[in-house]
Amino acid sequence: MNVPLGREHPWVDVTGRGADTLYDLVGPEWFVALVDRFYDGVATNPVLRSLYPDDLEGPRHRLAGFLQQYWGGPAEYSAERGHPRLRMRHEPFRIGEAEREAWLRSMAAALVGGGLTAPAETKVMEYFAGAASHLVNHPS
Repeated sequence: MNVPLGREHPWVDVTGRGADTLYDLVGPEWFVALVDRFYDGVATNPVLRSLYPDDLEGPRHRLAGFLQQYWGGPAEYSAERGHPRLRMRHEPFRIGEAEREAWLRSMAAALVGGGLTAPAETKVMEYFAGAASHLVNHPS
């Protein structure tokens, strides 16, 4: 017997097709497109731009790989970079509440263009909000 637990399964597309993971639902190119939209915003954001190198190709590749792995794809990110250690990798950068909020706004704008259902979009944004809060390392 399959008893619902009160929350809609988030990994369902607009046609009703379900998947076990977000990666299975959208495939690897969805993450590349998400990251491209995100970094297009970073490139013009005065709060975020100084946190990144001049060439954004490396960060684009790493974020797409990390997100693909995190959301159920192959472990290529870990094969290339080892354990994600997100807090340690971001420690050299001053990340306060302003940076957190700017990052979340940019990621939310990128996510809106991804064509996810509302439950899937909510689940992904919940993750991004928690991750962004975890990386704050400087009091405002």
